[in-house]
Order: sequence, then C-alpha cells, then structure tokens
Amino acid sequence: MKVPALAALLVACGALLLGGQTLSEEANRLHHESFVFDAHVHFINRQLYLGGDIADRLPGPVSGIGVDLHNTKEGGLDAFFLNLYVEPDYTKHHFEVKQTLRLLDLAQQQIQRNHSEIEVALHGEDIERIHRAGKIAAVLDLEGSFDFDGDPGVLRRLYSLGLRSVQFADNAQNNGYADSSCCEPKWDGINERGLVLLREMNRLGMVVNLAHASEATWMQVVELSDDPVVATHQGLLAFNPQHPSNASDKMLEALAAKGGVLAVHFSPNTWSPRFYEYSRNKPASPKAIPQLPPIPRFEEIANRYRLTYQRPGEVPPQEVVEPISRFVQVVDYAVQLIGEDHVALGSDFGGGLNSRASMTSIAEYGLITQAMIRKGYTKTRIRKILGGNLLRVFRRITGGD
Repeated sequence: MKVPALAALLVACGALLLGGQTLSEEANRLHHESFVFDAHVHFINRQLYLGGDIADRLPGPVSGIGVDLHNTKEGGLDAFFLNLYVEPDYTKHHFEVKQTLRLLDLAQQQIQRNHSEIEVALHGEDIERIHRAGKIAAVLDLEGSFDFDGDPGVLRRLYSLGLRSVQFADNAQNNGYADSSCCEPKWDGINERGLVLLREMNRLGMVVNLAHASEATWMQVVELSDDPVVATHQGLLAFNPQHPSNASDKMLEALAAKGGVLAVHFSPNTWSPRFYEYSRNKPASPKAIPQLPPIPRFEEIANRYRLTYQRPGEVPPQEVVEPISRFVQVVDYAVQLIGEDHVALGSDFGGGLNSRASMTSIAEYGLITQAMIRKGYTKTRIRKILGGNLLRVFRRITGGD
C-alpha cells in the first residue's frame, strides 16, 4: 500500500510521542504501510448539533467527540464506517426516519465540501480507488433503527442515498422486527418483517451490522443471511459478563463460520469490569439535561441532544484506565477463538467516552499496532486485523470482487 507523505516524514523522524506514549519507528512504519479500516467512527452528529466542519481541528476530546479529518489522517486511517447515530429519543417517538435523513444529508454535504480529503465509498472497488487517490474512504453506516416498523421501501431509499451499512437491532429498545440486547425479548429474535428486511439487505448488497443485537437475533440473522455479517463495535462476554451488548463465544463462532468479521470494540466498558463499574456508579453531572414532555416535538428532542453535545467531556480517573496491552488481550482472545481472518477493529472514537483503549484521540491509533507487535503478532496478522479482513468482507457483501 502507498505510504502517505505525512507518514513517510514521521517514519524518517524515528520514534514518536503519542498521548504520552512512545511509538517506535517499527510500529509507525508498519502502521502507515498497512491499510487501516475502522468499522465504527462517529463524525456527523457533532456537526449536526453544534455546527462546524469535519475538517475543523478540535482541541482534544470535546464531549467525547475528539474526531476530525486531521487527527483521523494522523492516526493513519485509510477507510472507516462513518457512523450516523440516531439517538434513542428519536426512535422512541417515531422521528427516526427524519433524523436519519438529516444525518445522511449533512454527511454528504460535509464530505463533498472536503472532497479533496475524503469520499463516500459504495463498494470495495470504490474504497481501493479512493485509497489510490490518497483520500480517506467513508462507508455510510447507520446506528439505531432506520425505521422502527421496518419498511423495506424506506430501506431502499436510504440505500439510494448512499447508505451501505445498517445496525439491525436498535440500541435502546426492541424495534418492530428484531430484539435488542438491552431489553426483554419481544420477538425471540427476528419476526417475519425482520426476515424480509434481511433478504432485502442481502439483495441490495448492504452490510448487516449485528452490534447491540440479542443473542437470538444474532444467531438467527447469521443463519438466515445469504452473506457474511459484521459486528462493527463488539465486546466479549468473556471479559465483561455484565455488559448486556457483549457477545458469547457461541455467537462469535457462528459469525466466523458464516465468513463474517468481528470488530473488537475499543470502549473499556465492554472489556474492563472496573471501568464498567465506574461508568455505572459515577455521580450524575451537576448540569442536568431537561426532560422531554410525554409527546415531544422534533425540535425539543433535537435541542435536548444539542445540550448534551455542549457539555464538557469527562476524563476518567487514572485508576480505572486499562493499558492498551489489556485491549490487545481481548483482540487475541478473539483471534484464538475464531481465527485471525475474522477479527477487525471498531474504535467508536467520537462515540461519547473520553477513553478508547486508554487513548483519547484517534490520532494515537498506531499505538494499537505497536501493542500487537509486542504481543508477537506477525506483520501479516496485524495487517489483517488493521483492515484487510474488513475490506475483504465488505467487497464480498457490496460487490467489487
């Protein structure tokens, strides 16, 4: 792969200092020579609520949203699933389609405004063409229910607007076609509408994202899908059995047997029980966000989330922050369980926490590569995990082989 000019300059300078940690010349070189493809990065919600541009340099974590084009490039990312997050209050009050369209529209505007740096990728060949041009490839990915009732016509229109990945289950509630991991089951997995949607996603060539799915939903979708499936930001029950969204070994083995990819979630909530306990028990913020009326207007919901994005991000105490080596143990567990061809990375940078595998900026991504080198991984394995596996499966699902 082509080494960007910035990376070549950094390599020539030898070891780097990232987030207070030293990145070796070997790790820096391997990282920037590899194709780095992250399965879950948040961008557009911040711009929707607070304005600005994805190219605006942000001074460190801002409400957990310390992601911009500059530090994404500095982190060596060549492609990522650009996450569009439909927050729970929109789906709860059936405004999720409008919110999805707002996010899609703004994402396309922002990417077009920065077309010299980034482009939307619709399939595998797009990603490689964009990479050859020295740009970042963005795959538009929706988190939250695209339509609470699961209308395939809505799905097709979103596809026509460039959406290529949908999280099948909602984050905070069971939707009209699939059970979430957060709730008591309603459908015992997926219902007939869910099967219709799954078939339509397969026909269109869309990535079926199983993050936040219940075990029954996960197992049924894996079995019934014509294509491999992806979990874009997934924790493991083996490391934190308390986290409701974490996946069992049985779920991971089923996904891999179908040819899918598990993108290990950077969030320490999913793999650090002590961080999880801290997150659950920390005192409430003194600046409470106002509650919504029973039947809110759309703008009342939007303003509530605008206020949440204006709040300063909290930096966790050092005693609950796990080292990157602990995160790589999670990666290694997955590799040993399902094989190096089925493991990728889903950082969730910009997704609300000011700690991602002890990193506070996506610019520090090379530290993951260094930790994998120290684990004794070969260059081939590291390149697969950094992006090769996700690119292979994305090409198979969307076309471009």
